[in-house]
Amino acid sequence: MKDCLIIGFNDADFESYVRMVKSMGADGGAYRDLRLAFVDYEGRPQRALDLLGRFHQGSRHYFHNMDFLWPTILYLGSFLHKRGHSFDYINSFQLEKRELAEKLATNDILTVAITTTLYVSPHPILEIVSFIRERNPNTKIVIGGPYVANQSGMQDQEELQSLLRYIGADIYVINREGESALANVIAALKQGSPLAAIENIAYREGENFIVTPNKAESNQLEENMVDYTLFPRKDLGFVSLRTAKSCPFSCSFCGFPARAGNYTYMSTAHVEQELNTLCNAGQVSTLTFLDDTFNVPKKRFKEILRMMIRNKYGFRWNSYYRADHGDAETIDLMAQSGCEGVFLGAESGSDTILKKMNKTARRKNYVEAIGQFREAGIFTHANLIVGFPGETRDTCNETMELVEEARPDFFRAQLWYADPLTPIWQKREENGIEGMAFVWKHNTMDSATACDLVDELFMSVKNSLWLPQWGFEFWSLFYLQRWGMTREQLKAFVRSFNAVIRNDLREPSLRDDPARLMDELRRNSQFDSRMPTEKLDVLTSTGRADQHISAQEPRPAFSYADLPTRDYEEILRALR
Repeated sequence: MKDCLIIGFNDADFESYVRMVKSMGADGGAYRDLRLAFVDYEGRPQRALDLLGRFHQGSRHYFHNMDFLWPTILYLGSFLHKRGHSFDYINSFQLEKRELAEKLATNDILTVAITTTLYVSPHPILEIVSFIRERNPNTKIVIGGPYVANQSGMQDQEELQSLLRYIGADIYVINREGESALANVIAALKQGSPLAAIENIAYREGENFIVTPNKAESNQLEENMVDYTLFPRKDLGFVSLRTAKSCPFSCSFCGFPARAGNYTYMSTAHVEQELNTLCNAGQVSTLTFLDDTFNVPKKRFKEILRMMIRNKYGFRWNSYYRADHGDAETIDLMAQSGCEGVFLGAESGSDTILKKMNKTARRKNYVEAIGQFREAGIFTHANLIVGFPGETRDTCNETMELVEEARPDFFRAQLWYADPLTPIWQKREENGIEGMAFVWKHNTMDSATACDLVDELFMSVKNSLWLPQWGFEFWSLFYLQRWGMTREQLKAFVRSFNAVIRNDLREPSLRDDPARLMDELRRNSQFDSRMPTEKLDVLTSTGRADQHISAQEPRPAFSYADLPTRDYEEILRALR
């Protein structure tokens, strides 16, 4: 018997998701944000990589934003193994349903653990739970991770009980970490012990859930390093890893530090140990460092860079970067050690707004750093927030001017999300904040105006490329380069994808010929693939190759159109 089957990411049916969000209001912030990420093609919404898979020469190629081993699986699997529990995993639920069905059919699985990283609504979880219940009603379903922890912090007990019943799992881990709680649950189930003694969980008893006492759980990275030898060598080519937890800063728009706890990080020696183990166990081509502040503290970061240079690992890597905690020497070391891209949380081009956000960086830091990265040959992406309290058209114009002046390779602007778990929420009366999520107003702006300004940035900026979201993220740039796309081909593809969306948003009298733009997108989807044949053969044999042309690939077993009206409305309420 397998003690735990870990389910990684569920890229839920995108067409259903678009329909659901649009039903909340085509003029709402959620849909307007989503609308900048897909093209209507043959009557269906298609994301950038969806179309690349359709248009690329040969028609057998598979492109997906999550085509790498989900980091939660690496970490959680290693954690359970160290404590004497066996595990198996499904990396991508949507793309590995056949394999999951086969595993569930054995009826030899004690628990299924569903991770919830990146989920902002319950619908990807509902789909997985429904699939499991249909094929193995006896296994215990355990759900934990950021979505569950965040919801428990935002809802009262009655609302939380309702949500837990609605999702339909047997046990929930309610903690910002929770690995120990999961291990304790598995041990109790194996031994037939009661769950009541386990902290940080909610377990089903009749129609309700018993919520056990909450206690801070801290699992040190150095003591719980990933055991890469537990995973197939072929799956360790494009790897994401973390060398720190939480964030040392307290930006007023961000609730992450409050959720994640105190900032802690691994020593340089432990980072070296992990990289050595990874490179010995896998075929590493690309690393994504998930640390929110990888280059903080600066001294440690430079030590890590010099260590990577000394060891000549040979992989390329990308990370987040704080522009005010670096210098020319740092960027030179990054280039020497194999860095090919950085994600900059610029947020605004206005020093007035950056100060209100409690950001330590200023406009000049981004201008200087982006120029230095460009000279070093390192891709830059600047992420922006529009509509934060204090924002005006003038401050947004400063943001546009920053992008045009600094010329990052890519940028993206997103509507400010009014989150009750962020520091700015504590000052909502002072700022006149009303509403929440994507529907709000405050003393200087409302969400509808902010949406207009986001659209203006998308339509108007000339010196930087808008980076698509929803199925195409920052790391997709490096994933596609490993497939064989050059930087110039990447930019041409993204530029032509954005051109189709931009054309749809224009006034009818100003629109270009859509067929011509789609033909250009099709041309820019062609390149010589360098993906190893064995990788392509594995993808094809497991049903993960291009789903658009595979007659055998089953349609998703779950569709929101099939939900009872009451359930569908419940999802909409949860999203609001």
